[in-house]
Amino acid sequence: MNDQFESTISSGYSFKGEAVQLGCGIINGEIVPGTKINMPLKTLNRHGLIAGATGTGKTKTLQLISEYLSDASVPVVLMDIKGDLSGIAMPGTPNDKIKERYEKLGLPYQPAGYPVELLTLSNEKGVRLRATVSEFGPILFSKILGLNDTQGGLVSLIFKYCDDQKLPLLDLKDFIKVLQYISDEGKAEIEKAYGKISTTSTGTILRKVIELQQQDADIFFGEPSFAVDDLLRISDDGRGMIHILRVTDMQNRPKLFSTFMLQLLAELYATCPEEGDLDKPKLVLFIDEAHLLFQEASDALLEQLETVIKLIRSKGIGIFFCTQNPQDVPAAILSQLGLKIQHALRAFTAADRKTIKQAAENFPITAFYKTDELLTQMGIGEALVTLLNEKGVPTPLVHTMLCSPRSRMDVLTDTEIDAVVRKSKLAPKYNQTVDEQSAYEILTAKLEEAAKKTAEEETEKTTRKTAKQEPGFFDNPVVKQAGRTAASIITRSLLGALGLGGKSKKRIW
Repeated sequence: MNDQFESTISSGYSFKGEAVQLGCGIINGEIVPGTKINMPLKTLNRHGLIAGATGTGKTKTLQLISEYLSDASVPVVLMDIKGDLSGIAMPGTPNDKIKERYEKLGLPYQPAGYPVELLTLSNEKGVRLRATVSEFGPILFSKILGLNDTQGGLVSLIFKYCDDQKLPLLDLKDFIKVLQYISDEGKAEIEKAYGKISTTSTGTILRKVIELQQQDADIFFGEPSFAVDDLLRISDDGRGMIHILRVTDMQNRPKLFSTFMLQLLAELYATCPEEGDLDKPKLVLFIDEAHLLFQEASDALLEQLETVIKLIRSKGIGIFFCTQNPQDVPAAILSQLGLKIQHALRAFTAADRKTIKQAAENFPITAFYKTDELLTQMGIGEALVTLLNEKGVPTPLVHTMLCSPRSRMDVLTDTEIDAVVRKSKLAPKYNQTVDEQSAYEILTAKLEEAAKKTAEEETEKTTRKTAKQEPGFFDNPVVKQAGRTAASIITRSLLGALGLGGKSKKRIW
């Protein structure tokens, strides 16, 4: 049995191109040193899944693969939800368990630290990631907000109006200002040029944007916008840069997390050229705690994700989802994943046993294991592995003792984090906030100018009306009477001087 197992697994995991060793096969609880479980770099743009219950070692598997990719000059992006992946920047510390594992695998343990950039979506230490509203475009922005077709059409109208009027949409306050403007002061102007606007729709859209703001999306939307080309960098020593996105505060803000991920994937797809089949990927993204990406996503958002994941492979980009249960990943996306590394699952209830049975059915049929039973029996750092070979055919399912990471399997200290940020080549570029003149400032100035002009016109109108209505000096009755008396005296005096005035005389005959 062991000979057949060794022959099947060795031939199934031997590849012509560049490959790295994940570990060795296990049969009947024993490691078979001759069964090297290799992973071909050529197929890593076919995406993958790393799943398993809490504490089974899936995050360390993610860390291990990231190290291999960096050594192969492939840049990596890691989503660090729990905060324990930052240690990849420092060499690991040998201990008895690590030495014992590597002795069983017949491999040397060589501690190593890796070139790291720390990224952040919030105010944590690291390189700030931002994107403008305009970069999302009306369709993607509408899907993020979960709008219907009518409301999405209004968003498209807003983007078109801003393009026509040269109003940059950089952050959420720009979008809100335009939304308020077309609902009030600019409504007549908009409806004349673009058609009727539903007040109900504008109110719904505003509430959706406010909901996004409640998850601190204002921090993400704005400038300077992050250029995805900066994720494709190679370190000075020729290794791929490992970009660790520290999102330890994302558990309570899943909407912001899914917004960022969708924008990142869409931007990568739009920016990167078609590559075809490469010998190794250009970039690999690992999304830890992937359920956070899907649990708040609308059907439209999931459809968009599925589309991007299907198409981005041709750009030379691989995506790996890391989660506790394979069922956390939608079936349409799960079917696109070529590499599956399944750590142990725990069965405490009937529902758990049903889930395990379903998970077992997702793997190739094997004569060497009872897959559903093995899923609950594997130890820490062990996993069921199957992947695509260089011809795109699934390899035999194998119970694997995985290598452990060579970098630190723990967090960095605050001092070490500060040191990483100080060495960053990206922090000076992105860590300054830029708030250039955009739609908010332009419309605010326009409305203030209109209000000022209206106030001036009202003042002038009031002055004219007041001047017409108020009595003048000569309208005073006393002044009028004095004027009439003076006029009478002057008239008589003039007549007298001409001999035409005075008293009448009797004629003397």
